Amino acid sequence: MLRGASLAFGTRTLWSGLDLDIKPGEFFAVLGPNGSGKTSFLKVLLGLLPLTSGSANVAGHAAGTRGRDVGYVPQQKGFPTDVPLRARDLVALGVDGHQWGIRVRRRKVESAVDELLGRVGASSYAKVPVGQLSGGELQRLRVAQAIAGSPRVLLCDEPLLALDLNHQQGVSALIDRQRAETGAAVVFVTHEINPILDYVDRVLYLAEGQFRVGSPEEVMRTEILSELYGSRVEVSRIHGRIVVVGLPDATTHLHHGHALPSEDESAEEKEGAER
Repeated sequence: MLRGASLAFGTRTLWSGLDLDIKPGEFFAVLGPNGSGKTSFLKVLLGLLPLTSGSANVAGHAAGTRGRDVGYVPQQKGFPTDVPLRARDLVALGVDGHQWGIRVRRRKVESAVDELLGRVGASSYAKVPVGQLSGGELQRLRVAQAIAGSPRVLLCDEPLLALDLNHQQGVSALIDRQRAETGAAVVFVTHEINPILDYVDRVLYLAEGQFRVGSPEEVMRTEILSELYGSRVEVSRIHGRIVVVGLPDATTHLHHGHALPSEDESAEEKEGAER
């Protein structure tokens, strides 16, 4: 997927020399503090951000060229209460929103929407305006929208952000079920590994311009994170959860359920907008 990949903004390098293959059916998590390049990594795979050097291929083609072979689940963001859009209308955009003109196969589209709503457990609020839904309910709809085209790769950008634990677990399980049933590869950007710990096959950890790739057991270790950050970081496992303590204040990044800020305004994105 990535060969000799490097990404830099000005004099700041987010990563360099990254070779990475993500297999069909693999659940691949991307972790790291704010500003480490997690969202930029996803933008590279979406074809929205060019690499400084190297190449990126997704679903066997250059990043950004395969349309419905790639599904995308964004961060949780609400809608104004007066938006005239129902839950089922939002999902329908994933079914035929890529087509121009009047919907000519309405019955087929409606049937597909009903099936998708059922798969993500959203049938009970199918006709509710999106502005009246909770964050967890909206994320279920976004998962439905993303999987409408049966994508070969599912890219997820902090899909658990601002959700309570119950909804984090529900959304994570939905995404993993899609992986298991269709063989789609999942690339899951997150601050918090614990809600997806039971599903993750491998981790890419970005920090301080460096990276490590491996299973959670291989990467989420005291000596590995301490090496990445250049200072002592303690990693403990308590009742099946990972707790990370001692990260630098400027890169606060915990793994035990604390709410964390969005990476939308991270340094590399600001610099990227100015390129």
